[in-house]
Amino acid sequence: MFQPRSALLTGSLAVAAALALSACGAAPDTASTTADGKDAATATSAADFGGMAALVKAAKKEGTLHAITLPRDWANYGALLDGFEKKYGITVQVENPDGSSQDEINAVTSRKGQGRAPDVLDLGSSFALSAAQQGLLAPYRVASYDEIPVGQKDTQARWFNDYGGYVSIGCDAKRVTTCPTTFADLLKPQYKGQVALNGNPTKSGSAFGGVYAAALASGGSLGDIQPGLDFFAKLRKNGNYTPVESTPATIEKGETPISVDWDYLNAGYADEFRSKGVDWKVTVPADGTYAQYYSQAINKDAPHPAAARLWEEYLYSTEGQNLWLKGYARPALMTAMEKAGTLDKAAAAKLPKVSGTPSFPTEAQQSKAKEVLAQGWAKAVSG
Repeated sequence: MFQPRSALLTGSLAVAAALALSACGAAPDTASTTADGKDAATATSAADFGGMAALVKAAKKEGTLHAITLPRDWANYGALLDGFEKKYGITVQVENPDGSSQDEINAVTSRKGQGRAPDVLDLGSSFALSAAQQGLLAPYRVASYDEIPVGQKDTQARWFNDYGGYVSIGCDAKRVTTCPTTFADLLKPQYKGQVALNGNPTKSGSAFGGVYAAALASGGSLGDIQPGLDFFAKLRKNGNYTPVESTPATIEKGETPISVDWDYLNAGYADEFRSKGVDWKVTVPADGTYAQYYSQAINKDAPHPAAARLWEEYLYSTEGQNLWLKGYARPALMTAMEKAGTLDKAAAAKLPKVSGTPSFPTEAQQSKAKEVLAQGWAKAVSG
């Protein structure tokens, strides 16, 4: 049973507070096997291959990993992709880097049995739950699985949280005279046509979090996201909301000078834009403190099952977790690594400052919220 993650997330964030796929066709014929000769697609741990060395050998035989919707500037994924390729000599092909969590699920279902299907997924929490319920994910326990807090992983190991952060407000201080620091500020008339989300909340995990945070700031609760929907309807009505999806390109062009997005993305943009003359300020709004993790998963029908499993092992290694941390994201193993003395303390010290306790919805609350958004989002922002 999925459990609330508020307390667990708070523990993981303690440091911060102190804290193109290949051509169409059938699946490749480089079928990997485990130590006992079984299909690698059934392996539930590296032990099934006979250990890490055997898993690495099987993955190298496949030679390729298909990933999807992994922007290089999202939580330091560029360094993770490069690090994996350099370490194992396996080519990573990333399709649709700016896509959404729903795009990932659609690719899995529409390309089942094809060699161009994605091997691995990085999904917003609510979308990982949906994918598991649809029977799309393969159970797998990475070597550090036991160190992932209980509430941050599926009991069947079909998904497990990887990195997380807080909803924040990013603002171009050179284009906006006074940057907003709360959701209440966003309703002020001086921000006409300037407030954007990173996508559509019915498809995007980051936008979903943005609406949830707005709900908490507007009298809503984890069980009632409707006030968040109403908030964005007000933003649209008074002209402050812009339907332009916020990206580094739109920010640099001045099309989305205020962006409600994860703090690790906004913090990363601040670094990226500094050399380009953009003064990007990042604030975690005190009136809508909402935090959430993304989740890793393996496609049950992954065309490269051994490479998929090795990728997960890499992400949950000390090297992989610290690379996410360097991208301002809070890794799922942050608390365990802090205790073990393997956490990159310099990177942890740079995390955006946060006060208060984050809120996090249960599985049932997330499912209900998705239903509310599916029924009302288009009307709320289009009139």
